[in-house]
Amino acid sequence: MTAPSTTSRWYYGWNIVAGATLVTLLTVGLRLGIGPLFLPMAHDLGFSRSLLASIVAVGMLCYGLAMPVAGWLVARRGTRDVLLAGTAILVLATLWAVNTRSTWGLLMSFGVLMSVGSALTSPVAMTPVITRWFQRRRGMALFFLSTGSMAGIAIMTPVLGTALQYASWQATLLGYVALFMLLTVPVALWVVRDAAPEGGDSAPAGHAGSAGHAAAAQPAPLAHYSLGQAMRTSTFLKISLGLFTCGFSMNLLGTHGMPMLMDHGFDATTSSLGIGLIGLVAIPGTMALGRLADVMQRRTLLAAIYLVRGFGFIGLLLAGNALQLYGTSVIGGLAWAGTIALSSAILADVYGVRLVGVLYGWAYLSHQVGAMISSWLGGWGYEHLGTHWVAFGMAAALLMLAAGVSLLLPTRHLPAPAEPQAQPG
Repeated sequence: MTAPSTTSRWYYGWNIVAGATLVTLLTVGLRLGIGPLFLPMAHDLGFSRSLLASIVAVGMLCYGLAMPVAGWLVARRGTRDVLLAGTAILVLATLWAVNTRSTWGLLMSFGVLMSVGSALTSPVAMTPVITRWFQRRRGMALFFLSTGSMAGIAIMTPVLGTALQYASWQATLLGYVALFMLLTVPVALWVVRDAAPEGGDSAPAGHAGSAGHAAAAQPAPLAHYSLGQAMRTSTFLKISLGLFTCGFSMNLLGTHGMPMLMDHGFDATTSSLGIGLIGLVAIPGTMALGRLADVMQRRTLLAAIYLVRGFGFIGLLLAGNALQLYGTSVIGGLAWAGTIALSSAILADVYGVRLVGVLYGWAYLSHQVGAMISSWLGGWGYEHLGTHWVAFGMAAALLMLAAGVSLLLPTRHLPAPAEPQAQPG
């Protein structure tokens, strides 16, 4: 398929970013917004917190294991086919999940199959096409994709919480998957285009010789590496460590954040709003950070985000009233997102477009290993030790460690100031 022309004022790549962001909102929103579903599912099915947390943990691991597969399939079959396959799997998994009451059935449907479907419709499946379409504004485009993740937390957490006040968890899941299908299928069929113009957005009409184009044309230093060579480099390992911490912290918040706040005395509405507010504030925060990602060192910005998130987890644990909770959510939400966007942008900067999808998929596996551990630890720690400090305190410590490691990532050539270009919206 021929790529749309880049001579018009509006760059078509932003349409792909918008569609990918909406799909990400629902995909990540369910993965990280499972908190409202957690207790209703446990009570209805007669599962202990540890048992259901273990099923969620297995799902997070399967989600991660499917990420490299998603990256490989996108490279072989294209984004459209992978999105449609993931949607079909997600629909089948949901129908199975709402019609089973056995541990094994829920493990295979909600834990395994739904996670595979989510992986095939995740940001990993979207990152390669966006990376191809954008060079000069790659950081901004990937940050906008991360906005979908934050919007998922901001929107899905209170929406699921509200829906559960009027419907069962089964009906709520069915409504979710119906909306997902109605959105993802049109995006896959009519919005996503794998064939990008040569050079992406680095050479708009009339600006072929601009400084912005010269900067964007800088070759990736390790673009000649094979996959195995790239995965053995210190940069890849540092990115993977950071994503492990990201997965540990974000999934802990999504799965056990609301139960933790309710155990600390907050009601369900206040708890869901507190968690959702983080994602809501992160939306404008992400857009601002996205502009910084292309004009400053990505490693510095990444370290700052990890550090702020670490202090945010401590603040959530210490919040004693609604005002303190909402204040922590607002302050933390300003820099809550961007770790995945910056990590994938750094991978593209260092290893080039050719390997970014598969490398991102393998790095994201560490993200899901962290998510799996925190899903289990959050439930086990509370049931056996009677406190959330073990899991949430560990998240804060890991985030601060990730901030330090991020400062050791390689620097990049910063673009010289270029002539103003058309921006989205």
